[in-house]
Amino acid sequence: IGEEGKKNLMAFVRQGGAFIGSHCASDTFYQWEDYGKMLGGYFNGHPWHEEVTLNIENHDHPATRHLEGTWQLKDEIYQFKNWDRKRLKVLVSVDTDSVDMTRKSINRKDADFGVTWTRKEGKGRVFYTALGHRPEVWASESFQHHLLGGVFWATRRAD
Repeated sequence: IGEEGKKNLMAFVRQGGAFIGSHCASDTFYQWEDYGKMLGGYFNGHPWHEEVTLNIENHDHPATRHLEGTWQLKDEIYQFKNWDRKRLKVLVSVDTDSVDMTRKSINRKDADFGVTWTRKEGKGRVFYTALGHRPEVWASESFQHHLLGGVFWATRRAD
């Protein structure tokens, strides 16, 4: 994407548009600081590719209201840099009791592994889920509802 495209994307979102990202949307544009800020963070490794337990932190959001207190899912789980929960509304996070926290590939020392979040960018809305590496995740009805709920929220069509 060229400089004009970058400028247009940021203007679109900030003026009330929606940005929806899944999985590798955080593993791109590392040299574009505004993109990382808009998205909420950048990929910084995937210490787990296994079945994990995910905590549902917000049961009222359209992307999570169909889920129970936890969500069992086998997928590639990302960790993030330039990520701060204070700047986001975390919807789903890793239950650290369900994973090996002694792995050398863990870069976050605070043990805070957000998986799905929302944020505002100007007048726009951003929805990101790090899930979606495995084809069977995309085929899963629970993930499809999760993703569509995020799309509907970001595009203001949730109701």
